[in-house]
Amino acid sequence: MDIIIADKSHTIHAQTICNAIEDAAQVRGTGIAKRSIEYIISKMETNNAVIALEGDIFAGFCYIETWSHDKFVANSGLIVHPDFRNQGLAKKIKQVVFEHSRRTYPNAKIFSITTGLAVMKMNSALGYKPVTFSELTDEPSFWKGCQTCKNYDVLQRTTQSMCLCTGMLYDPSYKPKVTTKKVKEKTFLRLKSIKQSLFLKKHKK
Repeated sequence: MDIIIADKSHTIHAQTICNAIEDAAQVRGTGIAKRSIEYIISKMETNNAVIALEGDIFAGFCYIETWSHDKFVANSGLIVHPDFRNQGLAKKIKQVVFEHSRRTYPNAKIFSITTGLAVMKMNSALGYKPVTFSELTDEPSFWKGCQTCKNYDVLQRTTQSMCLCTGMLYDPSYKPKVTTKKVKEKTFLRLKSIKQSLFLKKHKK
């Protein structure tokens, strides 16, 4: 299985990809916005997509979108052909497109909106954090892309503040708090002291 950055030579798979996305949306009944064949081709031609191939056979796909003057990046349209599901391929594609996004747009915040638990788990493993929609791009054209989702009315009724999708964000500037060695030692000694006290009380009885 090859998972590579898509280019013009892969546009022959664009219609298959569009069909796979539409079929998955119908099965799920939620969450995946449709994209035209022209849109998918444009992503391939600009190297803003990742494709998985088994020889010449299409297996999976995901593309990159940029918003707010490249301040935000979304990895969207993740799809695996039914013949290649339950093999961990989606996770591998997600990893490749994430790394490609980091290399191409190193300062951008990478975000995702999804209803799928599996995608949420993959995002979490990559360092995404759940956020409110207000922390994502406010560019109207992004949210306009949700119009083909059957739950778009929910997004409208809540004035774009929430929907059935969960927003997740990877911020490259975020630095997790590091527990120092001294803090760890103090915590260990405190726990040890508590255990000793409980042991003495038990045996005094």
